[in-house]
Amino acid sequence: MSDAATLKHDPSCIFCKIVSGQIPSRKVLETDEFIVFHDIAPWAPVHVLMVPKEHIATLYDSQDRHAGMWGRMLALAPGLMRDLGVTNGFRTIVNTGPDGLQEVQHVHIHVMGGPRPWAKG
Repeated sequence: MSDAATLKHDPSCIFCKIVSGQIPSRKVLETDEFIVFHDIAPWAPVHVLMVPKEHIATLYDSQDRHAGMWGRMLALAPGLMRDLGVTNGFRTIVNTGPDGLQEVQHVHIHVMGGPRPWAKG
């Protein structure tokens, strides 16, 4: 588990500002390690972001000590999506670096469910 006093933060990072409460969010869940909130530009009817409270720029920067946190985040995703009304499946995506289309330089998991607007036909 993390100690909030020792977590690394980036004062210019939008997700660090959400974690600290400087910027409001539509929070779904919060633990001592991470926060889950609705994406402001959703790609699906239900689209939440699971964001570590510690500033970790990309998945490349994640360390062995973060493994338990990643496991806990992914383990919560199915129940969280059920609670949000998603019962027919969902996607989990981690964009990493420029070629991976990462837009915010604070690693996070996109969890998206509901009818697929990106599907054709």
